[in-house]
Amino acid sequence: MVRIAIVGTGSISQEHIKGYLQFPDRCKIVALVDIYPEKAEEKKQRFNLVDAEIYDDHKKILERTDIDLVDVCTPPYVHAEISINALNAGKNVLCEKPMAASLEECDAMLEAAERNKKLLSIVAQNRYRTAFMNLKRTLDSGLAGEIVHAQIDSFWWRGHSYYDLWWRGTWEKEGGGCTLNHAVHHIDMTAWMMGMPEEVQAVMSNTSHDNAEVEDISIAILKYKSGALGQITSSVIHHGEDQQIIFQGKKARISAPWKVYASTAQNNGFPTRSESLEQEIEKFYESLPEAKYNGHTAQLDDVLNYFETGEKVLIPGEEGKKALELITAIYKSASTRQPVKLPLAKDDPFYTVVGIQTSVPHFYEKSNSVENFGNENITVGREL
Repeated sequence: MVRIAIVGTGSISQEHIKGYLQFPDRCKIVALVDIYPEKAEEKKQRFNLVDAEIYDDHKKILERTDIDLVDVCTPPYVHAEISINALNAGKNVLCEKPMAASLEECDAMLEAAERNKKLLSIVAQNRYRTAFMNLKRTLDSGLAGEIVHAQIDSFWWRGHSYYDLWWRGTWEKEGGGCTLNHAVHHIDMTAWMMGMPEEVQAVMSNTSHDNAEVEDISIAILKYKSGALGQITSSVIHHGEDQQIIFQGKKARISAPWKVYASTAQNNGFPTRSESLEQEIEKFYESLPEAKYNGHTAQLDDVLNYFETGEKVLIPGEEGKKALELITAIYKSASTRQPVKLPLAKDDPFYTVVGIQTSVPHFYEKSNSVENFGNENITVGREL
Protein backbone atom coordinates (compact mmCIF):
# COMPACT_ATOMS: atom_id res chain seq x y z
CA MET A 1 0.00 0.00 0.00
CA VAL A 2 1.62 3.25 -1.18
CA ARG A 3 0.85 6.14 1.17
CA ILE A 4 0.56 9.51 -0.55
CA ALA A 5 0.73 13.16 0.45
CA ILE A 6 -0.65 15.68 -2.04
CA VAL A 7 0.90 19.14 -1.77
CA GLY A 8 -1.27 21.79 -3.40
CA THR A 9 -5.01 21.17 -3.58
CA GLY A 10 -6.02 23.52 -6.38
CA SER A 11 -7.71 22.62 -9.63
CA ILE A 12 -5.27 20.02 -10.99
CA SER A 13 -5.11 18.08 -7.71
CA GLN A 14 -8.59 16.72 -8.29
CA GLU A 15 -7.35 14.86 -11.38
CA HIS A 16 -4.70 13.19 -9.20
CA ILE A 17 -7.17 12.40 -6.44
CA LYS A 18 -9.64 10.83 -8.86
CA GLY A 19 -6.81 8.79 -10.33
CA TYR A 20 -5.56 7.47 -6.99
CA LEU A 21 -9.12 6.54 -6.02
CA GLN A 22 -9.14 4.11 -8.96
CA PHE A 23 -6.60 2.00 -7.03
CA PRO A 24 -7.95 1.64 -3.46
CA ASP A 25 -6.08 -1.65 -2.91
CA ARG A 26 -2.75 -0.15 -4.00
CA CYS A 27 -2.59 3.31 -2.46
CA LYS A 28 -4.05 5.66 0.13
CA ILE A 29 -4.01 9.46 0.42
CA VAL A 30 -2.86 10.19 3.96
CA ALA A 31 -2.11 13.93 3.79
CA LEU A 32 -3.38 17.03 1.99
CA VAL A 33 -1.27 20.19 2.13
CA ASP A 34 -2.23 23.70 1.06
CA ILE A 35 -1.38 27.22 2.18
CA TYR A 36 -5.16 27.62 2.15
CA PRO A 37 -6.17 24.73 4.46
CA GLU A 38 -9.84 25.25 3.66
CA LYS A 39 -9.13 24.14 0.08
CA ALA A 40 -7.53 20.95 1.35
CA GLU A 41 -10.48 20.39 3.69
CA GLU A 42 -12.91 20.83 0.79
CA LYS A 43 -11.08 18.15 -1.22
CA LYS A 44 -11.08 15.85 1.79
CA GLN A 45 -14.83 16.19 2.19
CA ARG A 46 -15.69 16.07 -1.51
CA PHE A 47 -13.70 12.89 -2.15
CA ASN A 48 -14.29 11.30 1.27
CA LEU A 49 -10.58 11.07 2.05
CA VAL A 50 -11.10 9.91 5.61
CA ASP A 51 -7.45 8.99 6.17
CA ALA A 52 -6.05 12.34 5.02
CA GLU A 53 -4.68 14.78 7.57
CA ILE A 54 -4.69 18.48 6.66
CA TYR A 55 -1.57 20.66 6.76
CA ASP A 56 -0.86 24.29 5.83
CA ASP A 57 2.86 23.82 5.12
CA HIS A 58 4.62 21.00 3.28
CA LYS A 59 7.49 21.07 5.80
CA LYS A 60 5.10 19.70 8.42
CA ILE A 61 4.86 16.35 6.62
CA LEU A 62 8.58 15.81 6.08
CA GLU A 63 9.16 14.03 9.40
CA ARG A 64 6.31 11.59 8.84
CA THR A 65 7.88 8.19 8.20
CA ASP A 66 4.69 6.64 6.80
CA ILE A 67 4.58 8.76 3.61
CA ASP A 68 6.00 7.01 0.54
CA LEU A 69 5.17 9.50 -2.20
CA VAL A 70 4.83 13.29 -2.21
CA ASP A 71 2.68 14.44 -5.13
CA VAL A 72 3.42 18.11 -5.93
CA CYS A 73 0.47 19.98 -7.46
CA THR A 74 1.43 23.55 -6.59
CA PRO A 75 2.20 26.52 -8.86
CA PRO A 76 5.52 26.03 -10.67
CA TYR A 77 7.63 28.51 -8.73
CA VAL A 78 7.75 26.23 -5.67
CA HIS A 79 8.06 22.86 -7.46
CA ALA A 80 11.81 22.68 -6.90
CA GLU A 81 11.77 23.68 -3.24
CA ILE A 82 9.03 21.24 -2.28
CA SER A 83 10.43 18.38 -4.36
CA ILE A 84 13.97 18.78 -3.04
CA ASN A 85 12.78 19.01 0.56
CA ALA A 86 10.73 15.84 0.12
CA LEU A 87 13.58 13.96 -1.58
CA ASN A 88 16.01 15.00 1.16
CA ALA A 89 13.49 13.69 3.70
CA GLY A 90 13.68 10.27 2.04
CA LYS A 91 10.41 10.46 0.14
CA ASN A 92 9.70 9.73 -3.52
CA VAL A 93 8.26 12.56 -5.62
CA LEU A 94 5.79 12.95 -8.44
CA CYS A 95 5.78 16.57 -9.60
CA GLU A 96 3.26 18.28 -11.86
CA LYS A 97 4.35 20.00 -15.05
CA PRO A 98 6.32 22.11 -15.70
CA MET A 99 9.11 20.45 -13.75
CA ALA A 100 10.55 23.69 -12.39
CA ALA A 101 11.05 27.37 -13.09
CA SER A 102 14.56 26.97 -14.56
CA LEU A 103 17.11 24.43 -15.74
CA GLU A 104 19.18 25.20 -12.64
CA GLU A 105 16.24 24.08 -10.50
CA CYS A 106 15.79 20.96 -12.66
CA ASP A 107 19.42 19.99 -12.09
CA ALA A 108 19.07 20.55 -8.35
CA MET A 109 16.01 18.29 -8.28
CA LEU A 110 17.79 15.59 -10.27
CA GLU A 111 20.83 15.80 -7.98
CA ALA A 112 18.61 15.42 -4.89
CA ALA A 113 16.87 12.37 -6.37
CA GLU A 114 20.18 10.74 -7.26
CA ARG A 115 21.82 11.51 -3.92
CA ASN A 116 18.87 10.17 -1.93
CA LYS A 117 18.24 7.21 -4.28
CA LYS A 118 14.58 8.15 -4.63
CA LEU A 119 12.13 8.37 -7.51
CA LEU A 120 11.55 11.73 -9.19
CA SER A 121 8.89 11.57 -11.89
CA ILE A 122 7.31 14.48 -13.78
CA VAL A 123 3.69 14.60 -14.88
CA ALA A 124 3.17 14.42 -18.63
CA GLN A 125 -0.10 12.54 -18.69
CA ASN A 126 -0.73 12.88 -22.41
CA ARG A 127 2.10 10.47 -23.20
CA TYR A 128 -0.11 7.77 -21.72
CA ARG A 129 -3.11 8.44 -23.97
CA THR A 130 -3.74 5.73 -26.53
CA ALA A 131 -3.60 8.17 -29.45
CA PHE A 132 -0.12 9.41 -28.58
CA MET A 133 1.27 6.10 -27.35
CA ASN A 134 0.30 4.40 -30.60
CA LEU A 135 1.46 7.31 -32.75
CA LYS A 136 4.87 6.94 -31.09
CA ARG A 137 4.87 3.18 -31.78
CA THR A 138 3.94 3.76 -35.42
CA LEU A 139 6.63 6.40 -35.74
CA ASP A 140 9.21 4.03 -34.28
CA SER A 141 8.15 1.27 -36.70
CA GLY A 142 9.70 3.21 -39.58
CA LEU A 143 6.73 2.54 -41.86
CA ALA A 144 6.30 6.26 -42.56
CA GLY A 145 10.01 6.64 -43.31
CA GLU A 146 12.45 9.16 -41.90
CA ILE A 147 10.61 12.16 -40.45
CA VAL A 148 11.33 15.39 -42.30
CA HIS A 149 8.77 17.75 -40.76
CA ALA A 150 6.74 17.93 -37.56
CA GLN A 151 3.77 20.24 -36.98
CA ILE A 152 2.64 20.66 -33.38
CA ASP A 153 -0.50 22.74 -32.77
CA SER A 154 -0.92 23.20 -29.03
CA PHE A 155 -4.10 25.22 -29.34
CA TRP A 156 -5.92 26.20 -26.14
CA TRP A 157 -8.30 28.99 -25.26
CA ARG A 158 -8.47 30.85 -21.95
CA GLY A 159 -10.62 33.87 -21.18
CA HIS A 160 -9.32 37.16 -19.88
CA SER A 161 -10.29 36.28 -16.29
CA TYR A 162 -8.06 33.19 -16.34
CA TYR A 163 -5.06 35.39 -15.50
CA ASP A 164 -6.85 37.17 -12.64
CA LEU A 165 -5.69 34.43 -10.26
CA TRP A 166 -2.92 35.96 -8.17
CA TRP A 167 -0.04 33.74 -9.26
CA ARG A 168 -0.95 33.31 -12.91
CA GLY A 169 0.38 35.49 -15.68
CA THR A 170 3.60 36.48 -13.89
CA TRP A 171 7.13 35.45 -14.78
CA GLU A 172 7.98 35.18 -11.09
CA LYS A 173 5.17 32.88 -9.97
CA GLU A 174 3.96 31.04 -13.10
CA GLY A 175 7.32 31.09 -14.86
CA GLY A 176 5.85 31.89 -18.25
CA GLY A 177 2.68 31.78 -20.29
CA CYS A 178 1.11 29.26 -22.63
CA THR A 179 4.44 27.88 -23.87
CA LEU A 180 5.41 26.70 -20.41
CA ASN A 181 2.07 25.94 -18.81
CA HIS A 182 -0.12 24.65 -21.65
CA ALA A 183 2.06 23.58 -24.57
CA VAL A 184 4.42 21.77 -22.19
CA HIS A 185 2.37 18.64 -22.89
CA HIS A 186 2.89 18.80 -26.64
CA ILE A 187 6.47 20.02 -26.31
CA ASP A 188 7.20 17.04 -24.06
CA MET A 189 5.77 14.71 -26.68
CA THR A 190 7.79 16.40 -29.41
CA ALA A 191 11.01 15.76 -27.48
CA TRP A 192 9.84 12.19 -26.75
CA MET A 193 8.98 11.34 -30.33
CA MET A 194 11.53 13.38 -32.29
CA GLY A 195 14.38 13.87 -29.86
CA MET A 196 15.91 17.25 -29.09
CA PRO A 197 16.61 19.72 -31.91
CA GLU A 198 19.97 21.38 -32.33
CA GLU A 199 18.59 24.88 -32.93
CA VAL A 200 15.46 26.87 -32.08
CA GLN A 201 14.12 30.13 -33.47
CA ALA A 202 10.96 31.67 -32.04
CA VAL A 203 8.67 34.69 -31.64
CA MET A 204 6.01 35.36 -29.01
CA SER A 205 3.31 37.91 -28.25
CA ASN A 206 0.43 38.75 -25.92
CA THR A 207 -2.61 39.54 -28.04
CA SER A 208 -5.59 39.14 -25.73
CA HIS A 209 -4.68 39.20 -22.02
CA ASP A 210 -3.64 42.63 -20.79
CA ASN A 211 -3.76 41.34 -17.18
CA ALA A 212 -0.69 39.14 -17.76
CA GLU A 213 3.02 39.83 -18.11
CA VAL A 214 3.54 36.64 -20.10
CA GLU A 215 2.85 35.49 -23.65
CA ASP A 216 -0.46 34.08 -24.85
CA ILE A 217 0.99 32.82 -28.14
CA SER A 218 4.41 31.72 -29.36
CA ILE A 219 5.59 30.15 -32.60
CA ALA A 220 8.86 28.22 -32.74
CA ILE A 221 10.85 26.60 -35.53
CA LEU A 222 13.02 23.62 -34.61
CA LYS A 223 15.99 22.45 -36.66
CA TYR A 224 17.27 18.89 -36.22
CA LYS A 225 20.69 17.45 -37.00
CA SER A 226 19.12 15.32 -39.73
CA GLY A 227 17.92 18.45 -41.50
CA ALA A 228 14.32 17.90 -40.43
CA LEU A 229 12.28 20.89 -39.29
CA GLY A 230 9.54 21.21 -36.71
CA GLN A 231 7.11 23.97 -35.89
CA ILE A 232 5.34 24.44 -32.58
CA THR A 233 2.50 26.88 -32.01
CA SER A 234 1.69 27.39 -28.33
CA SER A 235 -1.50 29.32 -27.71
CA VAL A 236 -4.34 30.17 -25.35
CA ILE A 237 -6.14 32.26 -27.99
CA HIS A 238 -7.41 29.49 -30.29
CA HIS A 239 -11.15 28.88 -30.16
CA GLY A 240 -12.06 25.20 -30.37
CA GLU A 241 -8.69 24.06 -29.01
CA ASP A 242 -7.97 21.92 -32.08
CA GLN A 243 -4.78 20.23 -30.94
CA GLN A 244 -2.75 18.00 -33.24
CA ILE A 245 0.66 16.54 -33.90
CA ILE A 246 1.51 15.76 -37.52
CA PHE A 247 4.64 13.96 -38.73
CA GLN A 248 5.59 14.07 -42.38
CA GLY A 249 7.77 11.10 -43.22
CA LYS A 250 9.55 10.47 -46.49
CA LYS A 251 6.98 7.76 -47.21
CA ALA A 252 3.80 8.88 -45.45
CA ARG A 253 2.08 11.34 -43.15
CA ILE A 254 0.82 10.16 -39.74
CA SER A 255 -0.76 12.16 -36.94
CA ALA A 256 -2.81 12.43 -33.77
CA PRO A 257 -5.76 12.69 -34.21
CA TRP A 258 -5.03 9.62 -36.30
CA LYS A 259 -4.77 10.09 -40.04
CA VAL A 260 -2.49 8.48 -42.57
CA TYR A 261 -1.76 9.55 -46.12
CA ALA A 262 0.99 8.12 -48.33
CA SER A 263 2.26 9.43 -51.63
CA THR A 264 4.53 8.02 -54.28
CA ALA A 265 5.93 9.79 -57.31
CA GLN A 266 4.85 9.54 -60.90
CA ASN A 267 7.56 9.65 -63.55
CA ASN A 268 7.29 13.45 -63.67
CA GLY A 269 7.65 13.76 -59.89
CA PHE A 270 4.07 14.68 -59.19
CA PRO A 271 2.29 12.65 -56.48
CA THR A 272 -0.03 9.72 -56.73
CA ARG A 273 -1.60 8.08 -53.70
CA SER A 274 0.02 4.92 -52.32
CA GLU A 275 -2.99 3.06 -50.98
CA SER A 276 -1.00 -0.12 -50.38
CA LEU A 277 1.35 1.63 -47.95
CA GLU A 278 -1.58 3.37 -46.28
CA GLN A 279 -3.21 0.01 -45.74
CA GLU A 280 0.01 -1.44 -44.31
CA ILE A 281 0.35 1.45 -41.85
CA GLU A 282 -3.35 1.26 -40.94
CA LYS A 283 -3.04 -2.46 -40.28
CA PHE A 284 -0.06 -1.89 -38.01
CA TYR A 285 -1.81 0.94 -36.14
CA GLU A 286 -5.02 -1.04 -35.65
CA SER A 287 -3.02 -3.95 -34.21
CA LEU A 288 -1.75 -1.79 -31.36
CA PRO A 289 -3.41 -2.12 -27.96
CA GLU A 290 -5.71 0.35 -26.28
CA ALA A 291 -4.27 1.81 -23.11
CA LYS A 292 -5.80 0.26 -19.99
CA TYR A 293 -5.93 3.72 -18.42
CA ASN A 294 -5.57 7.19 -19.89
CA GLY A 295 -4.17 10.51 -18.78
CA HIS A 296 -3.36 11.13 -15.13
CA THR A 297 -4.78 7.78 -14.04
CA ALA A 298 -2.42 5.97 -16.40
CA GLN A 299 0.60 7.87 -15.12
CA LEU A 300 -0.37 7.19 -11.52
CA ASP A 301 -0.71 3.51 -12.39
CA ASP A 302 2.83 3.65 -13.82
CA VAL A 303 4.18 5.25 -10.63
CA LEU A 304 2.41 2.73 -8.40
CA ASN A 305 3.85 -0.04 -10.56
CA TYR A 306 7.33 1.33 -9.80
CA PHE A 307 6.71 0.77 -6.09
CA GLU A 308 5.32 -2.71 -6.69
CA THR A 309 7.80 -4.06 -9.23
CA GLY A 310 10.76 -1.71 -9.37
CA GLU A 311 10.24 -1.14 -13.11
CA LYS A 312 11.34 2.25 -14.40
CA VAL A 313 8.66 4.87 -14.96
CA LEU A 314 8.04 6.25 -18.44
CA ILE A 315 8.76 9.82 -17.35
CA PRO A 316 11.70 10.18 -14.94
CA GLY A 317 13.02 13.60 -14.00
CA GLU A 318 15.48 13.66 -16.90
CA GLU A 319 12.56 13.59 -19.35
CA GLY A 320 10.90 16.50 -17.57
CA LYS A 321 14.09 18.52 -17.94
CA LYS A 322 14.14 17.97 -21.72
CA ALA A 323 10.76 19.61 -22.11
CA LEU A 324 11.82 22.57 -19.97
CA GLU A 325 15.06 22.97 -21.89
CA LEU A 326 13.18 23.20 -25.17
CA ILE A 327 10.74 25.71 -23.65
CA THR A 328 13.63 27.76 -22.24
CA ALA A 329 15.23 27.85 -25.70
CA ILE A 330 11.94 29.14 -27.14
CA TYR A 331 11.82 31.91 -24.52
CA LYS A 332 15.46 32.83 -25.10
CA SER A 333 15.06 33.02 -28.86
CA ALA A 334 11.82 34.99 -28.67
CA SER A 335 13.35 37.41 -26.14
CA THR A 336 16.69 37.94 -27.90
CA ARG A 337 15.29 37.63 -31.44
CA GLN A 338 18.17 35.29 -32.24
CA PRO A 339 18.43 31.55 -33.01
CA VAL A 340 19.43 29.45 -29.99
CA LYS A 341 21.72 26.41 -30.04
CA LEU A 342 21.02 23.42 -27.80
CA PRO A 343 21.92 22.23 -25.25
CA LEU A 344 21.95 25.36 -23.11
CA ALA A 345 25.10 25.79 -21.00
CA LYS A 346 25.10 26.37 -17.25
CA ASP A 347 26.60 29.84 -17.78
CA ASP A 348 23.73 30.84 -20.09
CA PRO A 349 21.66 33.71 -18.64
CA PHE A 350 18.50 31.68 -19.22
CA TYR A 351 19.80 28.78 -17.07
CA THR A 352 18.64 30.47 -13.85
CA VAL A 353 15.36 31.92 -12.63
CA VAL A 354 16.98 35.33 -12.09
CA GLY A 355 18.48 35.28 -15.57
CA ILE A 356 15.15 34.46 -17.17
CA GLN A 357 13.23 37.07 -15.20
CA THR A 358 15.69 39.84 -16.09
CA SER A 359 15.76 38.90 -19.79
CA VAL A 360 12.14 38.25 -20.82
CA PRO A 361 9.70 40.98 -21.88
CA HIS A 362 6.73 42.07 -19.78
CA PHE A 363 3.90 42.41 -22.26
CA TYR A 364 1.68 43.99 -19.58
CA GLU A 365 1.99 44.60 -15.87
CA LYS A 366 -0.36 42.60 -13.66
CA SER A 367 -2.31 45.10 -11.56
CA ASN A 368 -5.40 43.28 -10.27
CA SER A 369 -5.80 39.75 -8.97
CA VAL A 370 -8.09 37.41 -7.07
CA GLU A 371 -6.96 35.04 -4.33
CA ASN A 372 -9.00 32.03 -5.46
CA PHE A 373 -11.66 31.04 -7.95
CA GLY A 374 -14.81 29.43 -6.66
CA ASN A 375 -15.52 27.46 -9.85
CA GLU A 376 -13.11 24.53 -10.34
CA ASN A 377 -14.33 23.28 -13.70
CA ILE A 378 -11.13 22.78 -15.69
CA THR A 379 -10.11 21.15 -18.95
CA VAL A 380 -6.87 19.21 -19.41
CA GLY A 381 -6.83 18.76 -23.19
CA ARG A 382 -9.07 17.20 -25.78
CA GLU A 383 -9.37 13.46 -26.20
CA LEU A 384 -7.88 12.48 -29.56
